[in-house]
Amino acid sequence: MSSKEKPTLGGTRIKTRKRNIAAPLDPAAFADAVVQIYLDNAGDLELIAKSIESSDLNFSRYGDTFFEVIFTGGRTQPGTTKPDEGERHPYSIIEYEATREVILPSVIYIQKVLRRRPFLIKNLENVMRRFLQSLELFEENERKKLAIFTALAFSQKLSGLPPETVFQPLLKDNLVAKGLVLTFITDFFKEYLIDNSLDDLIAILKRGKIEDNLLVFFPPAKRSNESFSEHFSKEGLTALVEYNEKKIFEVTLKEMKSALTTQITEEADISEVIETVKLRVRDAKLPDTEIVRVLWDVLMDAVQWSGKNQQQNANAALRKVKTWAELLNTFCTSGKLELELMYKVQMQCYEDAKLMKLFPEIIRSLYEQDVLAEDTILHWFRKGTNPKGRQTFVKALEPFVNWLEEAEEEE
Repeated sequence: MSSKEKPTLGGTRIKTRKRNIAAPLDPAAFADAVVQIYLDNAGDLELIAKSIESSDLNFSRYGDTFFEVIFTGGRTQPGTTKPDEGERHPYSIIEYEATREVILPSVIYIQKVLRRRPFLIKNLENVMRRFLQSLELFEENERKKLAIFTALAFSQKLSGLPPETVFQPLLKDNLVAKGLVLTFITDFFKEYLIDNSLDDLIAILKRGKIEDNLLVFFPPAKRSNESFSEHFSKEGLTALVEYNEKKIFEVTLKEMKSALTTQITEEADISEVIETVKLRVRDAKLPDTEIVRVLWDVLMDAVQWSGKNQQQNANAALRKVKTWAELLNTFCTSGKLELELMYKVQMQCYEDAKLMKLFPEIIRSLYEQDVLAEDTILHWFRKGTNPKGRQTFVKALEPFVNWLEEAEEEE
């Protein structure tokens, strides 16, 4: 053998590495197989569920297609809601009547499927997201069916379906502008509240991250609190209207407190502060009793408390009352509002340990600054209705009341 020839082993076979050959996707055949199960069982969902369970269909690969068949009766064209070629069945959610009694069995059926195959929840999300982003491609009655299904899905706590899957896709500008989203969400609210409380609905909206801004469902031209109240009142959802009004009220009070706290902390001119209150009262139509409560809260929040030193706390609180007495006087314009202020002071002194012993001094200071009238104080003392700490405060105020009554007798 020449030294230049390479040695070889006789009788050996050179092996090549085998490669995994991926099977081609065939969603059409999968869809046809599921449709056939529906047809074979004449739409009986219990029988269909059993057939699905015993089948060897590849759900992990064709989960989206599976839910397309449930919702529309067959496979849809990629990226659309339009029917694709292939077999179809007439027992889909889109073909049902738009009533909860007819659609509810499908929700329960899907729940059973998801319990056996929990990985399919992602496919349900995918299909629902795609359909909701394409609401304009459905007929009005079909959109109503989707809304009913969605409400029942949350009502039945369909395994793992997150609210953001439903609400976020709806917020496409073109869908909102056409009013399609408002109609859908109204049907959803009405259906969901049949079996659930408003608190349950708010919890879902919170999880969907839209609880603080329900106006996003309204077309821009109708995006106002007046339109909100008018629309949902007309639809019979008065509880939702009341909830929204309460939220608006809370936000308004918070903004008012923030603005006043800044002015008082910076020792703005009292006339400027009074004007701020008047403007906010006019714009927000706040009730007089709430204004009195807010003013007292703001004044006490601005006090520089000194821990456990009762005398320093008393002096600081009384200085604040004296400094801003004109502000309180401007809005305590009746015996009813003066009494409301006394109840507010009573509650704060009851709830705050450092103020507990200051109640009589605060009331006396408010009297001396002409914020509280003698008749108001005597009425509270004799007939006050708030029981929180009342016995303690009545006893503490008794010397001052005796003085008022003696002065009255002398006159």
